[in-house]
Amino acid sequence: MKIMKIAALSAVFAAQFAFAQFKQTPLPYAYNALEGSIDAQTMEIHYSKHAAAYVANLNKAIAGTPQEKQTLFQILSQASKSTPAVRNNAGGHYNHELFWTMLTPEKNTQPSAKLAKAITESFGSMDAFKEKIGKAGAERFGSGWAWLSVDKNGKLFVSSTPNQDNPLMDVVEEKGTPILGIDVWEHAYYLKYQNKRADYLSAIWNVLNWKSVSQRYEDAISKK
Repeated sequence: MKIMKIAALSAVFAAQFAFAQFKQTPLPYAYNALEGSIDAQTMEIHYSKHAAAYVANLNKAIAGTPQEKQTLFQILSQASKSTPAVRNNAGGHYNHELFWTMLTPEKNTQPSAKLAKAITESFGSMDAFKEKIGKAGAERFGSGWAWLSVDKNGKLFVSSTPNQDNPLMDVVEEKGTPILGIDVWEHAYYLKYQNKRADYLSAIWNVLNWKSVSQRYEDAISKK
């Protein structure tokens, strides 16, 4: 059942690239499913208030404009031509839709052999990778995201972006296809961790959905 829910969420997430107006997808788990790492109140507020506002404001910002007929990918790839409202809310919508699929109550999921090999080749070891992306998130000043992405040559890289920017946007220095994104806005962790962002970044690995990350990796490299 969990696998079916994840698959359904992923399918709806993919459809966001094909249709506007945009919609928020249902969570494949309960708000309290990640307790111990992410508390239920944070999940509920994060999903039903913050993320919901991004999609509502995106639809409002593109209404009556040519972007109303564009896919989410097209909007993101041309972020430099967008108004701040479109750029910020399109990024917020995409980033959160990806973020929900990255989390799972299932215990001890593991990266695929192909992804594990790529991580070791790119960063030296899984521990070195976790340290690198954790540092990217911890050192992001203010609000933003830490990313694991695939570049145009099919290679993995870690980066960080401010606010709701992401590696799909033409305004960022390091461009690629995100396969893992960690939200380091305070609304993602403050109720449980207060100012201890590093503790949140450490706990996220307990609920990371490596199956979903691995599938996004496979999809990304198949297009290179």
